[in-house]
Amino acid sequence: MPKVKAEKKSRQHQEVKNQGIMFNTGVGQHILKNPLVVNGIIEKAALRPTDVVLEVGPGTGNMTVKLLEKAKKVVACELDCRLVAELQKRVQCTPMQAKLQILVGDVLKTDLPFFDICVANLPYQISSPFVFKLLLHRPFFRCAVLMFQREFAMRLVAKPGDKLYCRLSINTQLLARVDHLMKVRKNNFRPPPKVESSVVRIEPKNPPPPVNFQEWDGLVRIAFVRKNKTLNAAFKSTAVEQLLEKNYRIHCSVHNVEIPADFSITKKVETVLQEAEFSEKRARSMDIDDFMVLLHAFNSAGIHFS
Repeated sequence: MPKVKAEKKSRQHQEVKNQGIMFNTGVGQHILKNPLVVNGIIEKAALRPTDVVLEVGPGTGNMTVKLLEKAKKVVACELDCRLVAELQKRVQCTPMQAKLQILVGDVLKTDLPFFDICVANLPYQISSPFVFKLLLHRPFFRCAVLMFQREFAMRLVAKPGDKLYCRLSINTQLLARVDHLMKVRKNNFRPPPKVESSVVRIEPKNPPPPVNFQEWDGLVRIAFVRKNKTLNAAFKSTAVEQLLEKNYRIHCSVHNVEIPADFSITKKVETVLQEAEFSEKRARSMDIDDFMVLLHAFNSAGIHFS
């Protein structure tokens, strides 16, 4: 009789299975099981013995225990109470127990504590809001090493002219330096996700760029709604013109500027775009400096986006 090939399972995952914990893929529970990938992520984080590490989505603790060996303290944020119990049991009665703090709940609704480094194997559906929660967090952290769905990771690092270049790309790169570190195949997770993954390093710019982020994002949002259109066409939308006219009238009211009876926001916007030489440019090929120049031109003319 042919031998039945035994299914390989790590000891920790076998224990979890024996206790009847089923991973909920609906909320993005895909546990990283390959120790080589775990070690690679920790190495890229360049931890110091004095570091406080924020880990989001610790799962069964495969990465947590290795972080605890290298860092001063680990703050782990986990939504699933079953996995919290598993994590607590894993460090119980060890020297690591005193170095681990667990925050139970949704990381997007949690006030983040001070930390030096963030390491996360995130549920992919919260990738974008989590990135911006991190980048707007104060005080500044040193860097974040994060696991994302491959396409999302490639959007983060996309450059002007790339097919995946979008509002996410330019907003992230405005606030941080972003590097693609490694690809991670789906068979490195249990259960395997439907998509391939990538690890990205995000290092916030400190000090941050001298720009009002709400204003900046308002402009970028309009430009990237149809990134292949010329800016002249992008600003012709009725909703955009109504918003800009409302903001312009508020600006004039606050600064006691009289608005002519024949005022047209369409002509005002066209004039700004023409004078700044952006009428025929398209968002897909514009870089951060281009948008800085354009935002300054609009603001100088009294047109605001927030």
